[in-house]
Amino acid sequence: MSRRPLRIGLSARIYHPLPGASGLQSKSLQYLEQSVAHWVMSREVMVFMIPSVSGDAIVHRRSIRLSDYPQYLDGLVLQGGADICPQSYGEEPQQPEWAGDRLRDAYEMELLHEFMEAGKPVLGICRGAQLINVALGGTLYQDIATQYDKPAIHLHDDYDKHAHEIEWDADSSLSKLYPETTHGAVVSIHHQAIKTLGKGLHVEARSVGDGLIEAVRLEGRPYVLGLQWHPEFHPPGSPQLLDCTPILDGFLNAARGRRW
Repeated sequence: MSRRPLRIGLSARIYHPLPGASGLQSKSLQYLEQSVAHWVMSREVMVFMIPSVSGDAIVHRRSIRLSDYPQYLDGLVLQGGADICPQSYGEEPQQPEWAGDRLRDAYEMELLHEFMEAGKPVLGICRGAQLINVALGGTLYQDIATQYDKPAIHLHDDYDKHAHEIEWDADSSLSKLYPETTHGAVVSIHHQAIKTLGKGLHVEARSVGDGLIEAVRLEGRPYVLGLQWHPEFHPPGSPQLLDCTPILDGFLNAARGRRW
């Protein structure tokens, strides 16, 4: 008899109603990006999107809380999307377009802490890596191009076709997953980045050239890993991009209760 598939939760992206809109655009929408779900499902995994608890619904969700989800799920993926609100790390937005989504920040921070408290593994992608850092007391560059000295290009009109090189040290956990190399190219779609590290986080990788933090891991247990890049946009077998299958397998092994 085969083992049951792992059950992995994905945080929701949130579309907020537009003022004065009608129809669907007047409603709160919660959704996931297909590529990240399919990347996780490339193994024997069932994916469940975890909706936020909102006060504007007509029918309220009885006694179900975000804290109940770790009991039934084996791990959590925090997907990408809107900016982190600077107010979530004690700053004011320097430009209106950098205001981010504070409601989503609060929802995902609660999810993160509930899964950590339950000892369940968490993988953060792009915004998810930044959310992990902020939730643990760290800060961000609100805009790399204007706040970081001599930055490389991390956001391009080519969107998921834009890549740059990252590198990691021999003492990082990435070196155990990639024993034959210390660098690779990754898909980059972000204009914000980790500035000061959150409590207990260790830098796993940096951008080649400008040194921006590209991956962080929580020291000790539980398993918490943040990737600034988008592994879901790396085609399987691509000779140009880092094969992120070992990272996915490491996360899923942690979900099965194995050491990483």
